[in-house]
Amino acid sequence: MSKKKSGSKIATKGGVYSLIITVIVLAILIVVNVLFKKIPSNATRYDMSASKLYSVTSNTKAVVNTLKQNITIYWIVQAEKEDTIIENLLNRYDDLSELITVQKINPDVYPTFMANYTDEQVSNNSIVVESGSRFRYIPYEDIYITKVTNSYYGTTEQSFDGEGAVTSAIDFVVTDDLPVLYILQGHGEKAIEGEFLDALKKGNIETRTFSLLNLTAVPKEADAVLIYGPESDITESELEVLRDYIYEDGKLLVFSGPTESGTVLENLNALLGDYGVTVEPGIVIEMDSMHYMATQYQAVPYYLMPFVDDTDITASLVKNNYYVIVPIAAALKLDPTVDKDDVTPLLHTSDVAFSKVAGFKMKTYNKEEGDIDGPFTLGLYIKDIHGGRIAWFASSGMLDSAPISYSAGANTDLAMTALNTLVGEREALAIPAKSMSVEQLTITDSAKTTLKILMLAVFPLVLFGAGIIVLLYRRRMQNEKA
Repeated sequence: MSKKKSGSKIATKGGVYSLIITVIVLAILIVVNVLFKKIPSNATRYDMSASKLYSVTSNTKAVVNTLKQNITIYWIVQAEKEDTIIENLLNRYDDLSELITVQKINPDVYPTFMANYTDEQVSNNSIVVESGSRFRYIPYEDIYITKVTNSYYGTTEQSFDGEGAVTSAIDFVVTDDLPVLYILQGHGEKAIEGEFLDALKKGNIETRTFSLLNLTAVPKEADAVLIYGPESDITESELEVLRDYIYEDGKLLVFSGPTESGTVLENLNALLGDYGVTVEPGIVIEMDSMHYMATQYQAVPYYLMPFVDDTDITASLVKNNYYVIVPIAAALKLDPTVDKDDVTPLLHTSDVAFSKVAGFKMKTYNKEEGDIDGPFTLGLYIKDIHGGRIAWFASSGMLDSAPISYSAGANTDLAMTALNTLVGEREALAIPAKSMSVEQLTITDSAKTTLKILMLAVFPLVLFGAGIIVLLYRRRMQNEKA
């Protein structure tokens, strides 16, 4: 056989061998790709965002793991207008349980679909969670939340509340026995509205109003009672009903500050007196400029920014350096002999604060004769020995829209955490919105100079020196071989 034929034969064998190897590799890649698509997305994608924007929390997993009935999540979105963050989130839910099904509904194809769930104008990327006869509609506007962080400069912060909204909706459609918050009326109380009302809805807490003027006991269905901003005092009979309620393991949330009429809420405040807490007359004025608000026009020393004590209720606020805004507050004084485990302070003023006894009739913010020296407690948590619990805040306006806005939502977070502590926190209620703000890397001038020297001088010199060493080594090896 000639060398030419032998070489041709070898080349042919090599070509066939390469073709076989190529086919095998392609087959393996196809199989791997098919198998890879079967793997849940949470196992193939790693969330590197600072706020874990593309992950779900252990709270959601705990809620989903207890599911016993089918859940359908309808994603209402037109073609080519899908929000990628929402899409990723819904894929996570789809992967978590076989009981959860995600269906994309194009309103152009099914224009009457949402008429079964809402009369509102429905935005793209809105969601409906349904199970059996129960459902919850989640507007797109409730998924991306914008909060004003500084009303003076007009700065805002956007957060993504998709997980909190969807998990809360799942909890709502599968839970028959939701917590019930009874709201006391009959004493000029303020209405619950705005962001706090939205938070109650998200927390799946039902609200009902009631009056003790025609009842001899708090309704048994009440998981907690809310008293918000009364202008007149409760009666002695109402006081006894509330005392009995607390004695029998009742839960009470109170926001009560000075009244505009000057009425002293003697009976209501007697509930605090049972635990060694005194409500001083007047309005708290803060003299430490670091602990009251100031607008572009004037200082507002009665819009307090108190110290936040590190407790279970306030832990998230302390961790994230949030300020709580307490407007027009009453001064609470704790008996120093009371056990701090029984009466736990949550908020307190500086040592230079004082209570202006003139109250709403004050003519100056300066301290005058008869005014009462601080410091004062502005919020506290009480554990009754019989099992009852009280969370009390010394302001009637903490849940108004302005203080909530000034606090960037911290007031709402504090109120909801206190309420969840009272009624017993459930997993679905503890999922915060995830910040979408970009954290900027800030360095000092000295660090910046050091980095410049490293990048422009040290690193190039090291690389140049390494190149010289490699070059000399190669020449030496060539000379030795020669």
